[in-house]
Amino acid sequence: MPELPEVETTKTSLLPLIGQTVQNVHVHNASLRWAIPEDVTRLVGQTLNALTRRSKYILAEFSQDTMLWHLGMSGSFRICEPSEPLKKHDHFILGFSELELRYHDPRRFGCILWLNETTQTKLLDTLGPEPLTDAFNAEYLQQKLKNKKVAVKVALMDNHVVVGVGNIYATESLFNLGIHPAQPACDLDLSILKKLVIEIKRILKQAIELGGSTLRDYTNANGENGYFQQTLLAYGRAGEMCINCETPLENLKLGQRASVFCPQCQPLKKVTP
Repeated sequence: MPELPEVETTKTSLLPLIGQTVQNVHVHNASLRWAIPEDVTRLVGQTLNALTRRSKYILAEFSQDTMLWHLGMSGSFRICEPSEPLKKHDHFILGFSELELRYHDPRRFGCILWLNETTQTKLLDTLGPEPLTDAFNAEYLQQKLKNKKVAVKVALMDNHVVVGVGNIYATESLFNLGIHPAQPACDLDLSILKKLVIEIKRILKQAIELGGSTLRDYTNANGENGYFQQTLLAYGRAGEMCINCETPLENLKLGQRASVFCPQCQPLKKVTP
């Protein structure tokens, strides 16, 4: 699934479309996670004025309307010439004067929606802070985790706690700090949380600089792969040797997600009440 760095990279790759006016709209399959609105053709004649990101959503601000876009599990946007042949899973197309923006999604878990009161309330208002802002800090995290007995990795992937720290980046951050992914979140004291916040921010910034992670078929809107996966030390490396101690990395399931860790470098600690 595209995570925050991939969504941020996608948004950045779409910026050349700002200032361009929609000439036509085509929907080849409206059945995404939620159906593409039937009145989406009202975008014709509207100019794309801004692109921002909130969590894993891209907010596309047009002259009169704003759309909420999510890549889901396998979605991607692609800027191309109108003459380029359609791909099998190209579901939504915005035609501009010389280029087209195509949304491609084999698994159809993404969304193309209007940003309105309903979607604002349902999808955005309950989200936690952005991890790269000052609102995400150790004191905030301590307050959110103090009563949570769930695994710290599960807590970090909870969008009500903080947005966008997905499986890859939570795994790498915990590995780098020697924190067991199953350690109860409430066990982490303020000194550890300060280090964890710094590491999460560092990892995410590095991933954005490297264009995100291309593990399967992720590319940005220009067809470019991400390269952060070349730096991965734990994620996806179960059974391989830990780079620090040469102990085989192990895998466990937490929150239905694979969690790779080193049993030597990331011991599960017993905390005395």
